[in-house]
Amino acid sequence: MLIVQISDLHVGSQFLQNKFDQLVDEVNQLNPDVIVVTGDLTNEGLMQEYEECKTLLTKFNTKKIITISGNHDYRNTGYLLFKKFFPFEAINELSDDVVLVTLGTARPDRNEGEVGYRQNLWLERTMKKYKDKIKILAMHHHLIAIPDTGSDQLTVVDAGDVLRTILDTKVDLVLCGHKHRPWEWNFGKLMVVNAGTATSERVRGLFENTYNIITISNKSINVELKIVGGKRMKLDDIVTNYHQFGDE
Repeated sequence: MLIVQISDLHVGSQFLQNKFDQLVDEVNQLNPDVIVVTGDLTNEGLMQEYEECKTLLTKFNTKKIITISGNHDYRNTGYLLFKKFFPFEAINELSDDVVLVTLGTARPDRNEGEVGYRQNLWLERTMKKYKDKIKILAMHHHLIAIPDTGSDQLTVVDAGDVLRTILDTKVDLVLCGHKHRPWEWNFGKLMVVNAGTATSERVRGLFENTYNIITISNKSINVELKIVGGKRMKLDDIVTNYHQFGDE
């Protein structure tokens, strides 16, 4: 199974059309089974941004696109528009072996993320039903802090509760966006993967526009980073060669 994770498109004033065109060409060549968009599809949550984004996503050739709301999508009462333009299923059985569950962490006109007691309880009950599958959890806000992204406290505010649930229910992979900074935390059984921004001008430092390519085979998960219009590499190369990568 091939899954492409793109994030933080920011359709609106920060959007880079040329990067999106490159992204579409590259992703369609991969012919992924699923595309997961982990939030901030729009920049200000406005009607015209939603309309444009809806049209843009039709350019991808894939069996399934899963969209998750971000804090930018929830601005200006955009949470009502998100439900209209991007109706979604929280539980996605992608194959006999893989299930992907989404969490909503965005809140109206707030930048920080929150899961909440009831949604966390639902997550626990849901994941326990899938004992023999590879379990993927996708959300917008980063669950664990990422190097060189400051101390802005904009992670999931109840991350401790969510992490306990994730570990107790043996989730294999968590996909996050929000910080525009690709990164991977590998804790053995659990891998937490963050995507960069695919099409926004607001990239961090020396990083470029990127997305993630996730390959699942024989219950093994491999995650690669792809620079839009550039090279493809293992995501954990950024972690293992962190200082060297930062000097490029």
